[in-house]
Amino acid sequence: MPLASRPLRKLGFLTIGLFDEADPRRGHESTLEIIELGEQLGFDTAWLRHRHLQYGISSPVAVLAAASQRTRRIELGTAVIPLGWENPLRLAEDLATVDLLSGGRLNPGVSIGPPAHFEQVREALYPGTGEHEDFGHDRALRLLGLVRGEPATDFEGTEGFEVYSRRVQPHSPGLAGRMWYGGGSLRSARWAGENGMNLLTSSVVKAEESEDFAQIQLSHIRTFRAHHPDGERARVSQGLVVIPTDSASPEQRARYEAYAETRTPRTATPQGPARLMFERDLVGTSAEIAERLSAHAAFQEVDEVAFALPFTFGHEDYVQILTDIAGHLGPALGWKPRTD
Repeated sequence: MPLASRPLRKLGFLTIGLFDEADPRRGHESTLEIIELGEQLGFDTAWLRHRHLQYGISSPVAVLAAASQRTRRIELGTAVIPLGWENPLRLAEDLATVDLLSGGRLNPGVSIGPPAHFEQVREALYPGTGEHEDFGHDRALRLLGLVRGEPATDFEGTEGFEVYSRRVQPHSPGLAGRMWYGGGSLRSARWAGENGMNLLTSSVVKAEESEDFAQIQLSHIRTFRAHHPDGERARVSQGLVVIPTDSASPEQRARYEAYAETRTPRTATPQGPARLMFERDLVGTSAEIAERLSAHAAFQEVDEVAFALPFTFGHEDYVQILTDIAGHLGPALGWKPRTD
């Protein structure tokens, strides 16, 4: 099987961290165990999705703080934090704190736009001020500037026993270079490049110039790198859904295939007013998935991935999928597990 033109350098996974409302601790503990397993299997990165007012992780930064104390090597990321729910200054403090606790392993991914169902959540989130909030790129620029150490205030010095800083404290010098932007359009790809961020791509893009998912995503990657100071060396991570079945039981295989089949119709044509295109979930043996990825135009342009785990599977399913990705799929794509 021919390898992609860029041998896979970093292998990661992404999980939503579902939990049962009756026992939320168990679900969060399961996510931490999955991250620990990822490190044991040699994965380079583990990423958490972000869900508000749902039964998925609502505070990935807090969960990653816990994960940072139960791991020593694997990098920890968010994919992504929707900034419409956040105060950039407070978030910058939290990100720097967790980055320092992890020894410089945090990879914060963010996105812009108003909170989901904003009209219904407006008064709980921004009572009386919702119409004044800016949910565009300026919000991301505020966060970036604060993470980079730009002044948050013109006041500093000593006041009694209190010592004040002009910039966010603590400050983690390397964190700014590990900030990611989740983008699925030409505009967002260009903006991320122009502002020196890394780019997270997923299984969803906007059908702007064609209806071929791989070609659309390829154009985003190339646009990003054309406008990034690092050019071809600018970092891009791809996040498709892959479900290898090498060690799956017959029951698991049947369930995985049924899951993918229910999601396939949405991949045929652009969906909704935004014309969103979805990539098909890749289900099969690692050899079969590797063959399909090697022919994927966008995959050929990247050397980092964060394969997305399906939302609704159980803990043992995730163990099987991650074990097969690390033991079979990754090596078939030229990746070598970390052993240090």
